[in-house]
Amino acid sequence: MQDTLPLILAAMMAAAPAAAADITVMSGGAPKEALSELIPQFESATGHRVKMSYVLITALRQKIIDGETPDMVVMPTTAIDELMKLGKLREAGRGTFGTVRLVAIVKTGVARPDISTSDAFKAALLNARSVVYSRPGATPSGTHMAKIVADLQIADAIEKKAAYKPALEGGVQMVADGAADIGIYPASEVVHVAGVEQIGPLPDALQLSLVYAGAVTAANTSPEAAAAFIAFLSTPDKRAVWDKAGFGPAP
Repeated sequence: MQDTLPLILAAMMAAAPAAAADITVMSGGAPKEALSELIPQFESATGHRVKMSYVLITALRQKIIDGETPDMVVMPTTAIDELMKLGKLREAGRGTFGTVRLVAIVKTGVARPDISTSDAFKAALLNARSVVYSRPGATPSGTHMAKIVADLQIADAIEKKAAYKPALEGGVQMVADGAADIGIYPASEVVHVAGVEQIGPLPDALQLSLVYAGAVTAANTSPEAAAAFIAFLSTPDKRAVWDKAGFGPAP
C-alpha cells in the first residue's frame, strides 16, 4: 500500500479542480509540529491553502457529532472509526500518518528519575512535588493517565499535586518553567518545547500508543483537495518529518 501512495497522490492531484481550494482542517494537538512543516510544502506543490484549527480531541469529536463540518479531520484512528460508523466521515481518502506514545518529561538540567518499570514510575510520581498532564476526559492521554494512577492505587496522592493542563494550553511549558516537576504527554507535543527533556517513554505495561490518521468529512461535497492533502501527508517520503515530530511508524 505504501508503494502505491505516490501514484494515488498523483492521480488525486490530476483530478483536483484547476482552481486552488481552501481546505479547512480540524486536528488534535499531537500532529501540530509535523503539520507545521508539511503544510507549506503541500501548499507550494498544489496551490491549495490549508486552514488549520487545533482542538482537544474530546471537544473535536463532539464538534463533529454536533454537526460542525470542516473539510477533513486529523485524529486518532479510534475516534475516526467511531465517527465513520456514525456517518460523519468518509472511508474513501483516509490515510494513516504514524504512532505517538506517551513520554515523561522534566525541566532541562534537573535530576532524571527512573521510570523504567511500573513501580519506578509510580515512585517517581509519588516523589515529585507536582505533576502535570492533560485533563482526564479532554484528551486520550489525560484519560489514560487517570486510569494509570487509579490502577497504581495512587489517585488520592496524585490528586493533591496534579495540574490538569493539555499541551495545547501550556502544560508542557509548566515543566519548562519549573511549575511542575514531571509532565506526561504524547512525544509529539514535547519535542519542540525548549527547556524540557524526555526522561523516556512510559513503561510498556502503562503505555498508550495513539495511531493518527486523516479522513474527509461526509459533508464535504468537493473532497478531492482534502483527499490529496491526506495522501500527501501519508507518502513514504514524509516519514522523516513525522519521525522528527515524535511519531513512529503506523502499525
